[in-house]
Amino acid sequence: MVPFGQSPTGTVAGLVFTVLLIAAAVGDFRSRRIPNRLVLVIASLGLVGSIIADPVGAGLLKSVTGILVGLGLWLPFYLLRWLGAGDVKLFAAAAAWLGPLGALEGAVVGACAGALLAVLWMIGARGVKGTAETLGMATGSPAILRPENSSVRSTLPYGIPLALGALWAGWLPRLLLA
Repeated sequence: MVPFGQSPTGTVAGLVFTVLLIAAAVGDFRSRRIPNRLVLVIASLGLVGSIIADPVGAGLLKSVTGILVGLGLWLPFYLLRWLGAGDVKLFAAAAAWLGPLGALEGAVVGACAGALLAVLWMIGARGVKGTAETLGMATGSPAILRPENSSVRSTLPYGIPLALGALWAGWLPRLLLA
């Protein structure tokens, strides 16, 4: 696809992408769920947009490799039970719009935003002192951060930082990976 904002078509595509990812992030925040229908719409529009923007073969290849990279980057965290399936599917669907390089950049930004969100979430649940103690203990025993070892009852809405990472990669491509 044309990078968002570099043409009228790219701007419209970017606005659609933005609205869809905001809807997913808001849903994740409210219910800790990202609807499969929304993920399917995001992925489908990404595939169609890539095919329209580039020659069919190149567009399809870019979109599919984006999905595979997005899935490959976050699937291990689902298998470790650090992320939900909806989070992984959301990012893979968004990567259909971004292609493989955009998926990589979006994942880096999403991981950084997710780390910040996790610390803020932990501060809200345990306070600054409790968070500092927990993170200090985690340097020697990272398993302490596993969800089953946590006294925090609610789960982190990781769809928010993943959406932020995808939006970053869509609107500000190659700012990190120049």
